Amino acid sequence: MLASAPMSERTRAGKVIDLLGEAMPDARIELDFRTDLELLVAVILSAQARDVRVNQATPALFAAFPDASAYAAASPEDLWPHVRTLGLFRNKAKAIVAAARVLVEAHGGQVPRTREALEALPGVGRKTAGVVLVHLGAGHAFPVDTHVGRLARRLGFSKATDPDRVEEDLSALLPPERWGKAHQLLVWHGRRVCHAAKPACAGCVVEKLCRKVGVAATARSGAARPSSRPRASRRRARP
Repeated sequence: MLASAPMSERTRAGKVIDLLGEAMPDARIELDFRTDLELLVAVILSAQARDVRVNQATPALFAAFPDASAYAAASPEDLWPHVRTLGLFRNKAKAIVAAARVLVEAHGGQVPRTREALEALPGVGRKTAGVVLVHLGAGHAFPVDTHVGRLARRLGFSKATDPDRVEEDLSALLPPERWGKAHQLLVWHGRRVCHAAKPACAGCVVEKLCRKVGVAATARSGAARPSSRPRASRRRARP
């Protein structure tokens, strides 16, 4: 009897995302927002900051600055009282004000819905633009943050460390319509199960499909089983 052919990487990637989707059907962005602008601001603030901390800071910020014109008329220092609990808050406040001025001057105060226009905004890089694009439902992207990059290498889908190269590798494995959901599933899996130092391999739903690159043998077999249900998101529904 002939041995079965090895699973292609595209097939393996599809099965990984299918299994993660079954395990985490509620996976979605965990930043709270109601409008396109609030999403953009929250994503800028989330760099090197936990989503829960961002969600604690944004209600007062959003109330004080309800639209792009309000941010554009402010100085970065005006934002500091609302965001000083977040890392790099001075740079983030400066970027938000600068981006808002471009929104007012070039986009009628509205968040653009193309990747090129988003990436042209001050403080908005490729990852931030991709996250905004996906969650606006304005296009396909496979944003690569710390979690996605780590899991891509651990699963054996990419050897790259540069986020742009990782995005290229992952995008080649799945059809564009699956990129956004796959991004979010990998983020959730990285936060809840596949931790950087101690991945919970023993209870991982994709353990048999994972290459476990860089994972110590003890972590592969001895990690505690994660909770069967992920914690609920606190994201507010958009109107």
